[in-house]
Amino acid sequence: MRLKFSQFLVALLMIGTLMLTGCSTGQSSSNASPTSTANPNAAETNNQTTTETKQVAETTTQATTPANTSESIPGMKDLPRLEGKATVVMTVKGAPITIEVDGTNAPITAGNFVDLVNKGVYDGLMFHRVIRDPQPFVAQGGDPQSKNTSVAVNRLGTGSYVDPKTNAIRYIPLEIKPQGEASPIYSKTFEMAGVTKPPELKHKQGAIAMARSQMPDSASSQFYFALADLAFLDGNYAVFGYVTQGFDLVNKIQQGDRIDSAKVTQGLENLK
Repeated sequence: MRLKFSQFLVALLMIGTLMLTGCSTGQSSSNASPTSTANPNAAETNNQTTTETKQVAETTTQATTPANTSESIPGMKDLPRLEGKATVVMTVKGAPITIEVDGTNAPITAGNFVDLVNKGVYDGLMFHRVIRDPQPFVAQGGDPQSKNTSVAVNRLGTGSYVDPKTNAIRYIPLEIKPQGEASPIYSKTFEMAGVTKPPELKHKQGAIAMARSQMPDSASSQFYFALADLAFLDGNYAVFGYVTQGFDLVNKIQQGDRIDSAKVTQGLENLK
């Protein structure tokens, strides 16, 4: 009984920290390198500046009703979509990690990732947050700011992908498909939407998912690998694929390691 209660407290702490860091949008230093006391477990570190937060808030306000159809999301038609599956090979410290990206169950989230990979956005970026204590949690990267070695470490985790064509940040909606349903829920967590089913894509060890702030539609380029089964994140964050080869290499990623390259090796024709 004591062990179960302890595990519950750890899970509660993780969730609480996720929401706390999400609320801290506009405080660039709030997502500095994690420590065992102040901020031990944070998967969402895509905290924007005050201006960026306002943009997300406006988008979220427009997209809340209804939230179960892709047509309800402003700008959805302009986002990349993956119609099927694709394979991405991400090389870290010279070692390949193979990821199966699932556009069947997460077409927008998967399409965004594959598009950014194909554009070379992730090449050279850093894993700015890796958390294994008090238990395995996440390895997170994808902040475009981390390519610039002159950017202060305490700024990492606040960046997003800026589309050079529009000079605007590309945000994608929270997209999670309930098990057995024909289409995903958009812009709401399962709790917000009243969904009681488990998601089709779960936070199993080796899952890859999008980091975001507290606002559901604030994901952009930052992603994380689940270093363990993280069922308490299911229905709250968008999983879009799984590591199929090289999870032992994911397990060796250290904070500060960089992505040598990321390439789409199969399924690029499914990107629309």
